[in-house]
Amino acid sequence: MAFPERFSNLPDYAFPRLRKLLDAHAPGGETISMTIGEPRHPMPDFVAPILAANIAGFGVYPPNDGTPELLTAISGWLGRRFGATIADDQIMALNGTREGLYNACIALCPETKGGKQPVVLMPNPFYQVYAVAALTCGAEPVYVPATAATGFLPDYAGLAPEILDRTTIAYICSPANPQGAVASRDYWLTLLALAEKHDFIIFADECYSEIWRSAAPVGVLDAAQNSGANPERVFSFHSLSKRSNLPGLRSGFVAGGRDGIARIRKLRSFAGAPLPLPVQRVSEAAWNDESHVQANLSLYQDKFRAADEIFAGLQGFQCPEGGFFLWLPVEDGEAAALKAWTETGVRVLPGAYLSRDANGENPGKGYIRVALVAPKEEMQRGLVKLRDCLYG
Repeated sequence: MAFPERFSNLPDYAFPRLRKLLDAHAPGGETISMTIGEPRHPMPDFVAPILAANIAGFGVYPPNDGTPELLTAISGWLGRRFGATIADDQIMALNGTREGLYNACIALCPETKGGKQPVVLMPNPFYQVYAVAALTCGAEPVYVPATAATGFLPDYAGLAPEILDRTTIAYICSPANPQGAVASRDYWLTLLALAEKHDFIIFADECYSEIWRSAAPVGVLDAAQNSGANPERVFSFHSLSKRSNLPGLRSGFVAGGRDGIARIRKLRSFAGAPLPLPVQRVSEAAWNDESHVQANLSLYQDKFRAADEIFAGLQGFQCPEGGFFLWLPVEDGEAAALKAWTETGVRVLPGAYLSRDANGENPGKGYIRVALVAPKEEMQRGLVKLRDCLYG
């Protein structure tokens, strides 16, 4: 029996690869997991009461696109947070951003462009669903380095015109996973102009937008509306996983051009799974409330300060402007992760597992990703052990 060849060269997902690397070895101390970006701060107090009050909603099929109340709550939040005027029919509720980042590519990427194979751009390193979405569509994924030399954001404008002319979609994550770099308004405007010139769509993965160090990140919808960009050029993806400490709720949304959202909604009606009604009711409350978001932000900002103190003076150390990962420089990420595990019990992710080889180089090889999601005291113990083990 024949299977599709387009996925044959995919490496294993990052965490199975990590288990193969580490699990044959005993930990060298108290196990502290700093690998996965699973928030561990308290979830909002209103979650359980709302679920209980709406438990009967599990007995009905939920609306495909999101309840009117949920869509209105999301629209209101976009207006308050980014100053963006987005109508309810420009939004669709998602089972987390990963579902949307994958299915939106299928819904909006054409089979060809100018008679040639389409290109989907993505930063390197990157969230792995971007590449799988491109391959599913028969597009060529082009991995664009996001390194210290480019401010840890991809320089799409520096690509060859023949690549840009074949580009249909460009993924961008801000704040970036894993480096924590934040796209400025000028960065967004430059990318919007490039998309207009070469006729492609921007998929802005902004699920870390509510975790920041010194200033709230600019959103792509804000930049697009203020610059008069074509609304169909931009689709923004958000989630309650990081903002509201609800990774298991699997709730997020995509917002963008009306025609594009209609296509994404149509695909979902055939192939997707809408959020259960009780989950939509909790989500509605979460998007309408900012007090728990501010409390969460304060906890992360306190962790940023702790990381600054622990790694003070370390050459190449840069605390993130957003998100909740440290992108720590090492000689070799796999060797460093194995050393940290066997000597201290701290579990981190090699940066190469989030990247692809491009032009003979892997931009993540010389890094490890460290998640700052554990309670502060546990996080501090892990960071001190890493510092003493890898940099002492």
